[in-house]
Amino acid sequence: MVKRHPLSAMDAEGPARKPRLMLMHAATALLVFSICRPSPLPAAEPTEEPRSKTDEIFTTTKVWPIHLRFTAEEWAAMEPKQNGPAPFGGGPPGGPRPGEPGQFAPATFLMPPFLKDGDANQDGVLSKEEFQTLAATWYSTWDKEKAGQLTAEQLRPGINASFASPNFGPPPGGPGGGPLGLFLQGAEGKRNGLMSMMGVEFEWVHADLDFGGKEFKDVAVRYKGNGTFMESRASTKRSFKIELNKYVKGQKLKGLTTLNLHCNVTDTSWMNEILSYRLYRDAKVPAPRTAYARVSITVPGKYDHQYIGLYSMVEDIDKDFVEANFNKKKGAILKPVTPNLFTDLGSEWAKYKQTYDPKTVLSVDEAQRVIDFSHLVTNADDAEFAAKVGDYLAIDEFASYMAVTVWLSTLDSILAVGQNYYVFLHPKTDKFHFIPWDLDHSFGQFPIIGSQEQRDALSIRHPWQGERRFLDRVFKLEAFKKAYLAKLDEFSKTIFQPERLVKQVDEIAAAIRPAIEEESKEKLAQFDKVVAGESIRRTTFPGAPPVKPIRTFVKARAESVVDQLAGKSDGQKLDDGPRPGGPGGPGAPGGFGPGGFLGRIFVTDFDADKNAGLTRDEFTQGFTKWFEKWNTDQSGTLTDEQLRAGINRDLEPSRGRRPGTPGGPGAPPTPNAPPAAP
Repeated sequence: MVKRHPLSAMDAEGPARKPRLMLMHAATALLVFSICRPSPLPAAEPTEEPRSKTDEIFTTTKVWPIHLRFTAEEWAAMEPKQNGPAPFGGGPPGGPRPGEPGQFAPATFLMPPFLKDGDANQDGVLSKEEFQTLAATWYSTWDKEKAGQLTAEQLRPGINASFASPNFGPPPGGPGGGPLGLFLQGAEGKRNGLMSMMGVEFEWVHADLDFGGKEFKDVAVRYKGNGTFMESRASTKRSFKIELNKYVKGQKLKGLTTLNLHCNVTDTSWMNEILSYRLYRDAKVPAPRTAYARVSITVPGKYDHQYIGLYSMVEDIDKDFVEANFNKKKGAILKPVTPNLFTDLGSEWAKYKQTYDPKTVLSVDEAQRVIDFSHLVTNADDAEFAAKVGDYLAIDEFASYMAVTVWLSTLDSILAVGQNYYVFLHPKTDKFHFIPWDLDHSFGQFPIIGSQEQRDALSIRHPWQGERRFLDRVFKLEAFKKAYLAKLDEFSKTIFQPERLVKQVDEIAAAIRPAIEEESKEKLAQFDKVVAGESIRRTTFPGAPPVKPIRTFVKARAESVVDQLAGKSDGQKLDDGPRPGGPGGPGAPGGFGPGGFLGRIFVTDFDADKNAGLTRDEFTQGFTKWFEKWNTDQSGTLTDEQLRAGINRDLEPSRGRRPGTPGGPGAPPTPNAPPAAP
């Protein structure tokens, strides 16, 4: 007899379920629960009431075995394609071999500055003279101190400034961009986010699924993510979205129809999302539940039960989620992407739709509710706003949401970039509720905004960056301030206790360490360091300084918030700190941008005397060598194809990572990378 995983004993759910059997299970569960209800835990350890049968799936430390089987044709079809012109030049992302025609590669981002600054006669190609002049121009521009000697760190801010993409700015005539100039909306009717903005769409394909020994035939699978997809594009381990009943109606897993598998490429601890969502739930803020998954794939002729890694499994924000959390089957689910939430865009819903990206079909009244609140936030005077805002916003619930968001210093959020949350419009109260999402950069681990010190001591009274009229107005309301500060005070004595969070880190580490060890010895070494509290550089931001792991961040953050509540400190505002070109800011030494890897590549390739610095002559001679190497037909001009191929080969970001980091010089090959084509 084959020994099945415990989940295999669960009843399969589908159209053939018998109502009487369901009633028997429900009655038995109710009787057992009423007899065996556990005693309540202390206030510092809040517990979640069993919400549904899906609680059997979502256990924080559970690691489920998941196997996906694709045909070779479906696996190939899942590879993303880019629709329309690429905003940075180049073809679609996602290919296993950067540089292949039509595949995502460094040239997608890096070619435009070469042509913009170097193609003097605008003929679409670069002559040898133009290429040498470009080198001299860039060196003069980047050597602001006229020292005649530039290290990789000194090159970084100039490179970041020259390679800043105009496509990351606010759209003409539209709402402003975020603090980094990001405007992360896709084309009308498409998904929002960086990849969609680049014209990339993820296609659904057919596959079979084995979840803990339970078989599901013909499920729908696609890739998901934006920054995480870009960072994982050269690996087999990418994030997946799985729909169980898209092709087979009624197919469910203990009530679930959707599985989100997150690859955690940006999170060396595999815990940021899991512990952050738990913290929101402990604060009684509706938030996704989580578990882990050990994922393997089969593709005939390519992979046979190939283990691709440990994933976090995150509950979907859908109608089932809002029914369980708000006790309502109806209501509008929105996923805004804008740094200027509830800004008046006029009286027509069409002007709001892409910004608020509804995940449900909105009624006329629901759409009008968004428009009316936007008008109030933008145009009402202080007295009118104070009198009416409570009719639109669930103020007490928003206070809890903001208390956790601010305590976590999660800046890839409503606080800075203007994304990664859902808004639910309650059908009975007509009020807006906020739901957190995509928290891989939580616990102060978004290094491209502010310094570590600023994220540790982020102001609790002014935690956002840039102009945020909605937040500014709400934070001035006496009703909100009272509730918000009371929540911070209460949570600081209970769920925000560092010892409690450190204990959770250790519990999860013990549960997931074996799966990480099996995935990669290098990843395990990094994991052990962050679990122990050692600050490391995030490989996804090679130019950024090290960030504190959860263990050390929570201690610093707790101390800062308590001091701010007691009036001993004002905390630090992001607007008072690093700006592009300043210490710790984007484009600065230690900041984020292409200079983080290009500076090192330039020094590695051009430094003839090996003194870790470049003179003007070394820089221009290095460009001359590149030209001769890239101009494969010796024609004297670099064509579009030659420039693209040269950039993709010699300016690959992994070449610019620090020695010893995954993918960097001296490091072993990237784990789980697909085999290169012959």
